Amino acid sequence: MKITVGAVTRGGSALDYKTGGWRDQRPVLDAESCKSCGICMDVCPDSAVIVIEETYIIDYDYCKGCGLCANECPTDAIQMIPEEK
Repeated sequence: MKITVGAVTRGGSALDYKTGGWRDQRPVLDAESCKSCGICMDVCPDSAVIVIEETYIIDYDYCKGCGLCANECPTDAIQMIPEEK
């Protein structure tokens, strides 16, 4: 399995702190609309957009719901919806 992730993996990194519980909006990715351009991964300040076996996935453990991915997606494949607690 090939996993591409932009997170720092050494000790003391953000991987130790799951910050996804802070959000009030959740990005939802429509895989059929996604063109795998990588812009969402580039703009995510939390490296919460990852690629697993050529499929883009949002890691909700780390996504804070800022909406940058949805705002920058050229195909509108990412929509922000209210977080359900």
